[in-house]
Amino acid sequence: MTIYDNPEKTRGIITELTAAYWMEMETVQNYLANSENLDGVRAEEIKKALAADIVEELGHAQKLAKRIRVLGGRIPGSMAFKASQKSLQPPESSTDVTTVIKGVIEAEDGAIRQYRKIIELCDGYDYATQDMCITLMENEESHRREFGGFLKEYEN
Repeated sequence: MTIYDNPEKTRGIITELTAAYWMEMETVQNYLANSENLDGVRAEEIKKALAADIVEELGHAQKLAKRIRVLGGRIPGSMAFKASQKSLQPPESSTDVTTVIKGVIEAEDGAIRQYRKIIELCDGYDYATQDMCITLMENEESHRREFGGFLKEYEN
């Protein structure tokens, strides 16, 4: 069976890839805002980590966009975007690093769940998308672990 044999299943995969694409794009926006808005000596390491992750998350969005197109989908423009990352919004206090860290962890958990959903949807049907999402999920798990370590340090 190929991705061309079941158009309905392929459309479902495209829908979930598009959701992941928007999650990555929103994460880029919020990581950029938080990496610039944080202040203080304790914030420097978090700012650097967020700035580095912006490039990686944008790369994830690019890979997702390319795969959507390969499957016959269309990449939506900004008018189709609906924000959802409430916990990743920049906090009122520019020194509230813990809130940013917790927001990053929540966003990474959401991305991991979304990639697992796609991996399961693709199982036995679309191995290329499944493989890509396994790699993307691995990257998100690494980010999640890094920020989990930051949170332990900040909570001690």
